[in-house]
Amino acid sequence: MAEKKSFTLAELANLTNSLVIGDSSAVVDNLATLENSSDTSITFLANSKYTKFLKTTKARAVVVHANFNLDTELNYLKSEDPYIVYAKLSVLFKEPSFELDTHSIHPTAVISNEAIIGNNVSIGANVYIGPGCDIEDNVVIRANCSLVRDVYLGKNSIIQHGSVLGSDGFGYAPSKDGYVKIEQIGKLIIGSNVEIGAGCTIDRGALGNTEIHDGVKLDNQVHIAHNVILGKNSAIAACCAIAGSAVIGKNFQMGGLSGVLGHLSICDDVIIGAHTLITKTIKEAGNYIGIMPAQKQQDWAKSSIFIKKRI
Repeated sequence: MAEKKSFTLAELANLTNSLVIGDSSAVVDNLATLENSSDTSITFLANSKYTKFLKTTKARAVVVHANFNLDTELNYLKSEDPYIVYAKLSVLFKEPSFELDTHSIHPTAVISNEAIIGNNVSIGANVYIGPGCDIEDNVVIRANCSLVRDVYLGKNSIIQHGSVLGSDGFGYAPSKDGYVKIEQIGKLIIGSNVEIGAGCTIDRGALGNTEIHDGVKLDNQVHIAHNVILGKNSAIAACCAIAGSAVIGKNFQMGGLSGVLGHLSICDDVIIGAHTLITKTIKEAGNYIGIMPAQKQQDWAKSSIFIKKRI
């Protein structure tokens, strides 16, 4: 078992660009919530509604905003962005993984002779990497993923367990005898510093390419259809779907269980609330939401009549 990590507050302040208020020699060996901390924990306060827990927390130190008014007898790390400090601390206190994630290829992985694998790439158990795939340096691909074909994966990206990249898009031509399959002959281009959550599916293009630009973060169970372009530094929560040929700008954020219809354009800096379906092109940055709170069936029937009249 690996030795437990510990740091003085002075060390953590240096590593996270924070300022120590209190005992800089105090030692912490774990990261915890305000409610569940121990006397060797460091915790953080990024949301003011949790301020009440400062009176009862057992933590040795708390990360707070630089403007926070200190009114309890605790040690602090002050920062302009406590949540970023929390993110950095999570890396420092992460337990060693039992997976093969130290730049290795699991013996059960199947890799095409037509694929290119860069340096320091980690490939987990039962991964399939098909022909035409090009994996850049410092990429981690967790167990049970499939990169079907013609997938380019940029540097420092992470693919979580069970995701399928470069699969066939949903393309069929209707005929009197049923549906005729349209072969998907485009590629999937994924940029650098991208993280794709568990159980995601991203289709390669039908003719052109599907593009996921640098810095994109996808939660679990997100589906992105063929020929979608998803802009730089976008973040999408779980169980969302983007239909084919949608073009989305940078810094896009989408709450869980939301969707974007196909062939739409969305400009930069748009935020979509949870449970929202985008049905029209968006040309102006801002927050958009279309959620309807749950209510009794008879009340919903009345509300729907009002909505129809308003439309």
